[in-house]
Amino acid sequence: MNLTIYHNPSCSKSREALNHLIDKGYQTNVVLYLKNTLNKKQLQKILVQIDMNAIQLIRKNEDDWKSIKDRNEFSENEILELLVAYPKLIERPIITNKNSGVLGRPLEKLINFLKKNKP
Repeated sequence: MNLTIYHNPSCSKSREALNHLIDKGYQTNVVLYLKNTLNKKQLQKILVQIDMNAIQLIRKNEDDWKSIKDRNEFSENEILELLVAYPKLIERPIITNKNSGVLGRPLEKLINFLKKNKP
């Protein structure tokens, strides 16, 4: 199974997920999403794969999020635009395969995803 991990090397949970994938021998495409920012269409595809909406992908404890007035009134489209503009607000790690994916936090979610999606 070929996997993609949307990875932030500064994040311990993201490093933990990547190390798990490597240790288990999965072919893994690493996307450093803070350097290679995602566009709106890419984010929409990822959200479908992980069966989440944009607000669920927000890191709500980030100062950038807390500083936004009226943030709880944003539409899905406005939140997507915000995630494109401020990629550090994206929760991580996200792991996808061709058709599905998971927000791999905690690691058990990734482990369960891998069990369900064995090649």
